[in-house]
Amino acid sequence: MQLTSKNQIAKRTKKVANINTALAAATCALLGTTPVVQAEESVWEMDTALLYYGETDRVTAVEGVFSAKKDFGDEHIFSGKFVLDTLTGASATGAVSQPNAQTFTRPSGKGQYEIQGGEIPLDDTFRDTRLQLEAQWTQPLWDDMRGSTGVHFSKEYDYLSIAVNGSLARDFNQKNTTVSAGLSLAFDTIDPEGGRPVAFSEMVIDEGQFANEQAYQAAFDATRQKGSDDKSTIDLMFGVTQIINRRMLMQFNYGLSTSDGYHTDPFKVLSVINDQGLTQSLVYEERPTERTRHSFYWQTKYALDSGVADISYRYATDDWDINSHTIDSRLRFNLTDNTYIQPHFRYYQQGAAEFYHPFLLEGSTLPTFASADYRLGEMTAYTLGLKYGMKMPSGNEWAFRLEYYQQDPKNAGFDAPGALQQQDLYPSVKAVIAQVSYSF
Repeated sequence: MQLTSKNQIAKRTKKVANINTALAAATCALLGTTPVVQAEESVWEMDTALLYYGETDRVTAVEGVFSAKKDFGDEHIFSGKFVLDTLTGASATGAVSQPNAQTFTRPSGKGQYEIQGGEIPLDDTFRDTRLQLEAQWTQPLWDDMRGSTGVHFSKEYDYLSIAVNGSLARDFNQKNTTVSAGLSLAFDTIDPEGGRPVAFSEMVIDEGQFANEQAYQAAFDATRQKGSDDKSTIDLMFGVTQIINRRMLMQFNYGLSTSDGYHTDPFKVLSVINDQGLTQSLVYEERPTERTRHSFYWQTKYALDSGVADISYRYATDDWDINSHTIDSRLRFNLTDNTYIQPHFRYYQQGAAEFYHPFLLEGSTLPTFASADYRLGEMTAYTLGLKYGMKMPSGNEWAFRLEYYQQDPKNAGFDAPGALQQQDLYPSVKAVIAQVSYSF
């Protein structure tokens, strides 16, 4: 949901008379860092945006972004970003819906809630606020070589992430070819409310079966691990950007990401069902502690007489057996010298993780890892939207974006027994995205 540098660059695209400059400015950033676009010396470039993301009957997010960039001379460029977002609403627990009402214990262990028969189990107490800070410095190192380094800080209620990154870029072929390489190191700390669940421990639900509150609390604590846990991530990126001609630019990237540590979602559970499809218990999920991902990315930007066409494709695969394909396209039309519209279409498809299970069968041997999180299952998703931008006489720019997003989980080959055949085990997620931005 964050503003991408690709969008920021697109709104700075110049007229066709300066095509090479416009296309170079359109190059995507390496490892999410701010691309090298030479700014007017001693002038700060500011971007502000307010974004709304709302799922039907689920999560709502509101995000504010402020970013600034300045060239201190000779392409010594500083850029920074401040992001503040809030999330509220209901989050899927991973449990399957049932013909009868179900009771769940909140992640903190304090209080319970009930889901009516036929309804998707959602925890409606989802609340979080995230603060994100980024800073990046880019400068020439020697002829045709430049370097960039930066830091990232993100803090949520129960999650802390700190990262550093660095990259090198070298121009060849009269600056028509750029080869780049980057490295990012991230360290995350997870400390969920109520503690981290013990893998496959059973959710304690019926407080009435305990003699007193202390006995109930002791039973709940037995399902928890004390203290926080952490995860470290190393990202490598290698890229080639090539100006094909005065109108076309292409970029190719290869990314390698390895992470080690706590990957489990402490708020997700799995339903253990009998052969009639009725839930007998709820257990907490467990995911592998390591993950290695590979990604291959291609992007082409083409300058039209009245705008810019932008299309990209990404293939990603990992050792969790999640393979994904993403096609993203934008087509900017200049309505006048100062206004434009930009239709946007994105299509995404992924396969299920090898340890994805929508439910577990009573009496079966527990797997080593299992999760019913629909985000790890087989799915398709698409985004369809439109952006409108206008430049003011002062040179400042307004932009408005409205998009529709739909995610459609699929059955990855699991047979639903008994009562589950009448339940919606793979409900679609639908959302509206609205954004207003101002650059000055």
